[in-house]
Amino acid sequence: MHHTPKDQDPETVKNHPPSPAYPTRTSRRGFLRQSALAGGALLFLAPRSRAADAGPAPAGPENETLKTIHRLHTTHGNFRDQPLPEDALRTILRACVRAAGASNNQSYSIVVVRDPARMKQLCGYAGPCLLLFCADYNRMKASAAALGYDYQPGTVVDFVNASINTLLVVQTAVIAARSLGVDSLLTNGVHRGDIERHWKLLDLPATHCFPLIALVLGYADREPPHRTGRLEGVGIVHEERYHHLTREEVADIMRQYDDKERHLGLNTDWDTQGYAHYLDWYFKAWVGRNLKPGTQETQMLRLLKRSGFIEAQPG
Repeated sequence: MHHTPKDQDPETVKNHPPSPAYPTRTSRRGFLRQSALAGGALLFLAPRSRAADAGPAPAGPENETLKTIHRLHTTHGNFRDQPLPEDALRTILRACVRAAGASNNQSYSIVVVRDPARMKQLCGYAGPCLLLFCADYNRMKASAAALGYDYQPGTVVDFVNASINTLLVVQTAVIAARSLGVDSLLTNGVHRGDIERHWKLLDLPATHCFPLIALVLGYADREPPHRTGRLEGVGIVHEERYHHLTREEVADIMRQYDDKERHLGLNTDWDTQGYAHYLDWYFKAWVGRNLKPGTQETQMLRLLKRSGFIEAQPG
């Protein structure tokens, strides 16, 4: 996934900075089974290298769905000039809306964008197709109004629920795409620059709709040399109750980040810059300006208030 400067995707940062024209600042089992089967039917149609699929076999049971998940990797904006077949797009869309969601109200909207210039304006990247995923209650509001109800999902709880629903759909779309041999770039670059551009470019509803993340779909012109690593175990998975890390466990996590063969970091030259540990570089050079809480209202908070997702404070 491609992130804002605070937690941006490692290889995207290193090799593919955002376009200069882009603003610089800032059930379930059934779906998985069907996705794997659909992927088997179309996989051979999409030319692709197997290099990125190589790697250590995961421990434990294995099946086609798990193989698809372990093959996930981010395409860093290097899409070939090859159209995404319409039947592949429709298959991805049908699959992703099968994701779980609170009360099955599907409090999200997916905007399909095919114009490369508009994609660049939205997130700084372009490919054959872009899906913008928004937390959105307007469909529910219209349905309620038709029945004579005044439905106002105007609390931060509503926003959190809609965000969870939306992001479950997004990740399901990524898995479905990979099962069809379609590469993807997830980016929250939609939150950089003037966020209000999304309402202007896409005519989004003024209230109870908020853009969360963009997914660019297509076929990579090259495979990444490796998959980005992930921490596992202690500090990530907690058994029965939260486990508070010991000093030794924190030191081990630091060692894992320092091990360049694990590909956990955003870059590999932190030591040549004079840092003792990768996390020294990360906290000082990468997120140092964000270590202290802000003293001013952010653009995102202002727009969330305008969208009606933040409760009015008592006077």
